[in-house]
Amino acid sequence: MRIAAIGECMVEFAPDGQDGWQMGFAGDTFNTLWTLRGLLPGDVSTDYVSAFGDDEFSRRQLAFFAQNGIGTANSPRFAGGRPGLYAITLDGAERSFTYWRSDSVACRLAEDRDALARSLQERALVYFSGITLAILTPAARRDLLAAVGAARAQGSLVAFDPNYRPRLWPDRATAVAAITEAERIADIVLPTFDDERSLFDDTDLPATVRRLAGLDVPECVIKNGGQPAVLCVGGKTFEIAAESGAKAVDTSGAGDAFNGAYLAARLQGSTPSDAVRFAHRVAALAIGVRGALTPFEVLKTALS
Repeated sequence: MRIAAIGECMVEFAPDGQDGWQMGFAGDTFNTLWTLRGLLPGDVSTDYVSAFGDDEFSRRQLAFFAQNGIGTANSPRFAGGRPGLYAITLDGAERSFTYWRSDSVACRLAEDRDALARSLQERALVYFSGITLAILTPAARRDLLAAVGAARAQGSLVAFDPNYRPRLWPDRATAVAAITEAERIADIVLPTFDDERSLFDDTDLPATVRRLAGLDVPECVIKNGGQPAVLCVGGKTFEIAAESGAKAVDTSGAGDAFNGAYLAARLQGSTPSDAVRFAHRVAALAIGVRGALTPFEVLKTALS
């Protein structure tokens, strides 16, 4: 089995709990791929499709990938390029972010269309997000959507998290058009209700369900924080409660961990309902550790 996630992995500075900072690497689609890597058997091939630079942070980033069994397929390298950076600020367990990403090399991930197509060939799963789309130029965004659509036509399962971040888009209309197009070409859509309400003016969860049904999305799970997730599959809707009693230390990456766990379970044959329950369990583990990446040894406890 070969899977790929597409997007931007950044340098992360997260509070270490002792008035200092710990450096790592994270980003929404990378966090999901990390969770997949931690939950799937070792013989599954996982690649992060992006663009990379040649500075010290880029070298450390690529070394980190390799140390954890994550490849980069045919992702281009650019001389003088460097990754973006963000820092997490915590208020209790709730997080906010400060970004330095204006010259992030990941925005060039779709410049080489042939390399992008090769990176997505023969994948059991291709995963991307609204952030993946937002960091690209309009032309590159079209090329990416075409490449993902071609991968789906060739048999890949396509999963998409809209993950709407207003500051990354030139205007709301552009975001609506791009995210709607991505939802149309996805087999699985994994939105968060707050994002859908903000972008599409969905008044409640049933409104989101109706809108996605109107796009003929075959399978979707609408995340809603600590509230029940809403699963829509086969024309039916189910509410599945989150894990109770989970102690939150840092909510960074919880939704990404949920996505990775859900996709890992589905790839291994779980029903959608069982996959949601498993994803809730993994998300509860994710909020109990600092930073956006849940250690593999913690993820594996969800398998027992």
